[in-house]
Parts: sequence; C-alpha cells; structure tokens
Amino acid sequence: MTTTLITGASSGLGAEMARQLAARGEDLALCARRTDRLEELRTEILAAHPERRVALRTLDVTDPDQVPVVFEELRAELGGLDRVVVNAGLGKGAALGTGQAAANRETATTNFLGALAQTEAAVEVFRAQRSGHLVMVSSMSAMRGMPKSMTTYAATKIGAAFLAEGLRTELHGTELGRTVDVTVLYPGYIASEMNEQVAQQTPLMVSTEKGVRSMVAAIEKRADSACVPALPWAPLSVVMKHAPLGVLKRLL
Repeated sequence: MTTTLITGASSGLGAEMARQLAARGEDLALCARRTDRLEELRTEILAAHPERRVALRTLDVTDPDQVPVVFEELRAELGGLDRVVVNAGLGKGAALGTGQAAANRETATTNFLGALAQTEAAVEVFRAQRSGHLVMVSSMSAMRGMPKSMTTYAATKIGAAFLAEGLRTELHGTELGRTVDVTVLYPGYIASEMNEQVAQQTPLMVSTEKGVRSMVAAIEKRADSACVPALPWAPLSVVMKHAPLGVLKRLL
C-alpha cells in the first residue's frame, strides 16, 4: 500500500489528486494552510473509502523550519512516506517594473523557496528510508519565459522543475537512485481556483477531474516527466520551446 503526502491539498489539483489516489487504494498525508477545507476533504474521502488512512497537518510551505517538522510528524504517524507531491503554489503576479513587486516576491517565495523546503524535507525522509518518489508539480509555463503577469510564475516553475531534475541527475547510477524516483509534471490548462480567469479565455481548459486523471496516471507510471494532459500539451511543448518569439507572442 502506498502512502502519499500532498501539499496544497485543500483545493484544486491537490484536493482532486487526494480523491483519485484514495480511490486507487492509497493512504494520504494532506497539508495546507486552510485546515477547515482539509477536514471537509478528509470527511468526503473517508465516506467514500472508509478503509483509507488520511492524516492532516496545517502547513505554510514558506516556513522552512515548519516543513521538515510536519513531514517527519506525518512519516511517523503513517509509518513512512512512499511519495511526496510538491504541489502548493501561488499564481499571483504582475509585469516587471509596474510597482507590484510584492505580488511577484510572494509568488517567488511560495513557488520556489517553498518548493525547495519541501524537496529538502522529502528527500531527507527518502534517504533515511532508502526509498521514495518525489513528484514536482511544475507548469507548461516553464517551457519558455512568459510575459507580463506570468513572468515570475513561469520562472519559479522552471526553477522548481530544475530542483527535481538536478536530484534525478545526482541519483542516476547510484544505489539510492534504484529506489528513489523523481517525476516532474507540467500541467496545461486544468480548471482550478488558480486559473478561474483563464477559463473564460481559452478552449484548451479541461475539467479538474480530467486533468488530474492525467497527472495521476503519470505519477503511477513514475514517469521522469510528463506534459498533462498529453494532448495537446506534449506537442505544444515543442512549439513553446522552439517557436520564433513573434510566433510565441501571438499564441499567448
């Protein structure tokens, strides 16, 4: 039986991952700042799957001292952590130099420094266990530098992806690398609280359930990386990386 820790689990992609992983027989360690929503989610999951174990903790991923403590508490309570999904994040942002640096700093702190704290804590657990699976939730925006309100967000997401990829490179060919896997997910437009405004502007948006189903499939395959859903995002990733700048701007 697999035990999965998910951060940012109180809503959106994190909450739906919890539902789908519980349905697949996994026990859960769920973390978020909004514990009222976590309690509601646990009640919902246990009503559908009473045999599951669901542990909850309040967690602010921008507190580097709290993150390892919470991870260790959950590991001890559940008897181990087989997988950690680094999912907590913010979508705030503004064009650079427009007087809204505070919003960009908040996103940078949560999405990159928070991801670093979570990765450090997760890998410490995995090293002690000699096994584990790190899942980093990045974004399709990490494929290329993005303009305006997306600039800082995209930069944090490629930074988070590189944390995971750097760990994979370190572990490759080592004894620990045979028992610790690293997956980076690049979600496209999946309905969530973070991108409610985007939903009105693009036909590429998919439902939370459908999008997370693609994420869970990649997680369970322990893929190195995956654009999710694969269509249209896998072929679009090539366009985003290599299209001339003028073409890219017209697509955004």
